[in-house]
Amino acid sequence: MMRSRGLFLLGRGFSLIELLVVMALIGLLVALTIPAMNSIKGAGNVTKAAYDIAGTLEQARAYAMANNTYTWVGFFEEDASQPSATPATAGTGRLVLSFVASKDGSTVYTNVVSPATTIPPGGFVQIGKLIKIDNVHLKSAIADDPVFPIGKGTGATFDARPAVAWDTAKIGDTSPPDSLRPIQYPVGAATPAPTAQYTFKKLIQFNPLGEARVNNNNYSLKPAVEIGLQPSRGTVPDTNSKNVVAIQVTGIAGRVNIYRP
Repeated sequence: MMRSRGLFLLGRGFSLIELLVVMALIGLLVALTIPAMNSIKGAGNVTKAAYDIAGTLEQARAYAMANNTYTWVGFFEEDASQPSATPATAGTGRLVLSFVASKDGSTVYTNVVSPATTIPPGGFVQIGKLIKIDNVHLKSAIADDPVFPIGKGTGATFDARPAVAWDTAKIGDTSPPDSLRPIQYPVGAATPAPTAQYTFKKLIQFNPLGEARVNNNNYSLKPAVEIGLQPSRGTVPDTNSKNVVAIQVTGIAGRVNIYRP
């Protein structure tokens, strides 16, 4: 009898109350881990964007020097809530990069005076495909910004990175002023010129010496050019996130460095 009773007890299942308690605990753990997972995802997007941009800049500089020509990397931020269209809708949340080179080794454009005029696309060749990264926002460093301040220029960390105070040496949400000689996508055809899907008004130009300038020859050569990135949730920049990145290109040497907090 005792043996039978023991076997019966071993086969006993969980009560309804016990199951409810376990389910409640699982739900609580899931709720606690979702913010952490979102944070990790955001950090990954910004990190991926930083390395994609740095790699593209290094390729553009190397191509310009190896082929004795001019190259450009264009930056366009479009509305992440909409699919890419022709023409694209400018907005927040999806970063688009384009890498082009001069066909004949010249700057293609002749001057940078007003009014703003798109450079004829027939003078360029597209190098590689467009790069598109979601959940990333271009960000300009601001002196009093608690999350994304201007560097102090004394070290190799994010806060102490070289200072880039000129708006004309930064690629971000509020800088620089639009280029007077933007570059469209697609390029390559002269007559008839293709319909522009993207017009890149934020540009980094490399000359045959590997020197980097913002927005063609609109502005003088600077010691460093900086691209700022912060995560976004769809079309809303995450202004409180510490997962920010500053990518700097030295104007003359063309070295690319990535700075994170």
